[in-house]
Amino acid sequence: METLIQASSDKAVTQNIIIPPDEGLLDAYSKAVISASEEVKASVVNVEVQHGPGHARVHQLYGAKGCGSGFIFTSDGFIITNSHVIKNAASIEVTFTDGKKLPARVVGDDPYMDLAVIKVESLDLVPAAFGDSSTLKVGQLVIAIGSPYGFQHTITSGVVSAIGRNLRTDSGRLVDGIIQTDAALNPGNSGGPLITSRGEVIGINTAIIYPAQGICFAIPSNAAKEVAEKLIKNGKVRRGYIGIAGHDITPESHVVKSYGLPTDKGVFVMAVEKGGPADKAGLAKGDAIVGCDGKDIKGVDDLHKYLTEDKIDASVSLEIFRLSEKLTLEAVPEELKIEIGSDHLAIER
Repeated sequence: METLIQASSDKAVTQNIIIPPDEGLLDAYSKAVISASEEVKASVVNVEVQHGPGHARVHQLYGAKGCGSGFIFTSDGFIITNSHVIKNAASIEVTFTDGKKLPARVVGDDPYMDLAVIKVESLDLVPAAFGDSSTLKVGQLVIAIGSPYGFQHTITSGVVSAIGRNLRTDSGRLVDGIIQTDAALNPGNSGGPLITSRGEVIGINTAIIYPAQGICFAIPSNAAKEVAEKLIKNGKVRRGYIGIAGHDITPESHVVKSYGLPTDKGVFVMAVEKGGPADKAGLAKGDAIVGCDGKDIKGVDDLHKYLTEDKIDASVSLEIFRLSEKLTLEAVPEELKIEIGSDHLAIER
């Protein structure tokens, strides 16, 4: 187009100036975010939860209604979200990108990984594509999609700030391999996908550090997919327990001196559940668990990791210190069946 500009001689002259179309203003970063978001947006949903009247504590913390995010796992209606999003739900309603609303039911819940699967009755949904979270690189572009504070299908972007972080869920268990990102997350983003520039899900947005800015966490997609498949098949993830209450032994721990323990790493047994696997094996208050089947147990988290589904009803050898004497006891872990928040000793915090 033609326009007038003022020349240095203060005389008006005519000059042809080419104004680029809007798409010319988009850099590679913007194009990547737009393309990836378009790829997955039809798979992202808003999850609205109505809490039951009997959950006074939940009402106090979250109100009668709660809002989170999720994404379609299968075309026939299975949806992944966070466990804490659907906790104590009396009813669940899912809203899709096109505004359609459907009721949902809980298929399976794993508070220990803070993951849940819900189901809507529909056969024509668009599932999100999963990526391989083990291939993530620090500095890689990632995009978060969700409903922060109820603002549905909000997009934020950032990078992978770190990989392999540890995050302790509300259950008290430690989850390994957590993704740290600076893609902005807020309440309501929980359960939504963290995607790559190719539109592949490589994480489930789950937590922020308040009041820090830019420190957000996502559960890696590889772990989430495995848990989701188990929840769909069995409604739960089976884990073993031995029935103790304990805490980590550290060099600074008073129990090292008080009990004359010749170790500064392990699990100090504070109490033993009567009739539980540990009680049957002969464990007692004051014992220190330092090994299991020949592998070092440096703390409670190591014990949790070892008590997997395949250890249920199978004999394991516990190496313990009782005062200064080292003993080996045979225990048979049972399936963990208790609810989060119980004071049952099987939680093994």
